[in-house]
Amino acid sequence: MPPSKILKYWLPVLLWMGLIFWMSTGMFSASNTFNFLQQVLRSIDPALSNSTVRLINNSLRKAGHVTEFFISGILVFRAFRSGSNEPRMFRWAMLSAVFIVLFAVSDEFHQSFVASRTASFLDVGIDTGGGILAVCVSMLRQYRKRR
Repeated sequence: MPPSKILKYWLPVLLWMGLIFWMSTGMFSASNTFNFLQQVLRSIDPALSNSTVRLINNSLRKAGHVTEFFISGILVFRAFRSGSNEPRMFRWAMLSAVFIVLFAVSDEFHQSFVASRTASFLDVGIDTGGGILAVCVSMLRQYRKRR
């Protein structure tokens, strides 16, 4: 594969991985996002309880995991496909799924070294679920394109 094609398909994956690893730093810890969200929500409704803000914060954080890895799944499937129209969809999907699982584990491993973050098997599952959902959507899209 020519270098220009490698860059076209794998550079977005690497940039997105870098963004996710950056978001795994202390800057995006639960307490920091809680404080920010609390200010925003209390400007809208000053009577909101801390438990309500905490619930919204946790829900948004989990939705963020799904979204981050959904985008990862699309980018990784696209990279493995590399513009090919050959019927290798199952292979691309399996490679993408393995990549997503390994990336989710590495992201949580990275968080285990950040004092204000915690590594969680639940988050690995949520990340993997978002990535696998994206791979399924990508496969469906590819299947429809070929028909």
